[in-house]
Amino acid sequence: MGAPCSSGVPPERSIHSSGMYKLEIELKRGNNLAVRDRGGSSDPYVKFKLAGKEVFRSKTIHKNLNPVWEEKTTLVVDCLSEPLYVKVFDYDFGLQDDFMGSAYLYLESLEQQRMIPVTLALKDPHHPDQDLGTLELAVNLTPKDSPVEERRDSTVRMSADYSSQFSSVRLSELHRKSQLWRGIVSIALIEGRNLIPMDPNGLSDPYVKFRLGPQKYRSKTVPKTLNPQWREQFDLHLYEETGGVLEITVWDRDTGRRDDFIGRCQLDLSTLAKEQTHHLELPLEESRGYVVLLVTLTASAAVSIADLSVTPLDDPQERREILKRYSLLKSFSNLRDVGIVQVKVMRAEGLMAADVTGKSDPFCVLELNNDRLQTHTVYKNLNPEWNKVFTFNVKDIHSVLEVTVFDEDRDRSADFLGKVALPLLHIRNGEQKSYVLKNKELTGPTKGVIYLEIDVIYNTVKAALRTVVPAEQKYIEEEPKVSKHLLQQNFNRVKRCIMVLISYGTYINSCFEWESAQRSIISFVLFVVVVWNFELYMLPLALLLLLVWNYFFSSSRETADTESEHRGFMDKLYAIQDVFISVQNALDEVASHGERIKNTVNWTVPFLSWLAITALCSATVLLYLIPLRYLVLAWGVNKFTKKLRDPYMIDNNELLDFLSRVPSDVQVATLSSSFFFKRKRTNPS
Repeated sequence: MGAPCSSGVPPERSIHSSGMYKLEIELKRGNNLAVRDRGGSSDPYVKFKLAGKEVFRSKTIHKNLNPVWEEKTTLVVDCLSEPLYVKVFDYDFGLQDDFMGSAYLYLESLEQQRMIPVTLALKDPHHPDQDLGTLELAVNLTPKDSPVEERRDSTVRMSADYSSQFSSVRLSELHRKSQLWRGIVSIALIEGRNLIPMDPNGLSDPYVKFRLGPQKYRSKTVPKTLNPQWREQFDLHLYEETGGVLEITVWDRDTGRRDDFIGRCQLDLSTLAKEQTHHLELPLEESRGYVVLLVTLTASAAVSIADLSVTPLDDPQERREILKRYSLLKSFSNLRDVGIVQVKVMRAEGLMAADVTGKSDPFCVLELNNDRLQTHTVYKNLNPEWNKVFTFNVKDIHSVLEVTVFDEDRDRSADFLGKVALPLLHIRNGEQKSYVLKNKELTGPTKGVIYLEIDVIYNTVKAALRTVVPAEQKYIEEEPKVSKHLLQQNFNRVKRCIMVLISYGTYINSCFEWESAQRSIISFVLFVVVVWNFELYMLPLALLLLLVWNYFFSSSRETADTESEHRGFMDKLYAIQDVFISVQNALDEVASHGERIKNTVNWTVPFLSWLAITALCSATVLLYLIPLRYLVLAWGVNKFTKKLRDPYMIDNNELLDFLSRVPSDVQVATLSSSFFFKRKRTNPS
């Protein structure tokens, strides 16, 4: 009987090492696997590879370090000298899966024609001394021409010419089915009730985590409350006919330390009727309080993966049915089903070489909001051809289709090769185009191009109605990080917006200053006519005219300026210093004005508060006795004629001048401490 195999040096070879063999493998269980998730657990699955090609992938067992798979597969092997490579990964939805260990099963060492138990010790090639647990298998290796094998299963006999094709077709079908969801569960997180306090102030800062299989969602944090109102809506995919179990945990957010656990509950989706909304009040286990949800289960959306030979929209009958489904006559049925997008992923050319051999193992991931599908891997190729068709359901026509190319790696996360982002509204139907791959931030090109053909069919009325509801949020968002470059970039963006407003203000002020007599006269006449005849309907009319003007007379669209020149370290340091100083001064200005308004109301300086009362009383009497139209006209005439009446008058703003006399909190504290110190010196007793 053959001894169990583990990763390491292969045992002594047996006599037979060539010819056709049938390898039956039963993946039983894992023991003491590595922790890869924050909660002290993992979501493991197993891959088998032969000659560098993936030939099997198990299902994912969630939140378990001792998973039980009990899965069987049969492989056709033509060379026993090539070991079976076994890898274990932790599944992370929306992120790259984490490596959990690998091992080799040396086929030459196996006793043939009988099922034998095998225990594989998982190792990390980069940290060989680390214990990553074990896998338990049962293996039976049988020669294809063996009488025993013929009696056991005569129907699986196939020639060597078709063995690799059979494995490829089987794997492609398994890969396709594992990605497609059977339905959608829509969840509206309404509120929490009577949660337990976790902070010293007797309150909590609660948020909720949801998990359905591999999918995760985290709500926003509502600060300082035991009865939070979230009012969030999101969708998760149903991969199982039975629905699965929705896991819900409530946490208290703590800055600078680990968040506190408040409570948990579970919802068995198989107990809920489909196509109707359920109002649920779920009590928290191990704690007090409730979580209130609205849950709706609906049938599967239009999602599919196919070969180019069976493209859905290329079939005239199916295309007519889809166009009918999204015609204007169906505008008010199922408002969430806005349309569909079909993506043909043809090929890529000139990709970056990510492996030491000068090649890559590229595969393509397509993402539309939280819908994520991917192609198969083309091994050792810089010009891969996928020739696959992906169909997504469109819930928001303003979504962006992201197509990312990765390089599959043996023992670590996949390497990024390039990415394109395509807004659905910018797509031209039926046009095959080559897109230059860009970096992760989409700010510059990388190496290679990808060829896509995209069709978008949607209902205009549904798309318009969905525009005025909250956009779908990503399940997985990257944690915000401190970035000097991002700070400077955002500061420059705000600065550009402020400069636009300042330029408009400068232009208007130039009319008051009579820098151009013709322009000031025209502006004065327009001001008088508009104010005298003003009605509320003129506000949206003015915005409408502005949009129409820009549509017809704006020849080019403005694009954000990017700093392309290379700058030295000291230049960057001075730029960051300028940003910090500007932000510091702006925050001081905003805070000072807010505090001065507060101190006016709080009677910090009684003289100024009495002055404010006098001005407000005068304004109240004027607005009561005189129509607002006349007051605005009087103000405008005064502004336009001020420079004519006194050319040397210094322009001012009365309100800002008044607020400048009111001390801010910093000034109050400084003056109070100085006054106290003076009193103490003059009166030492």
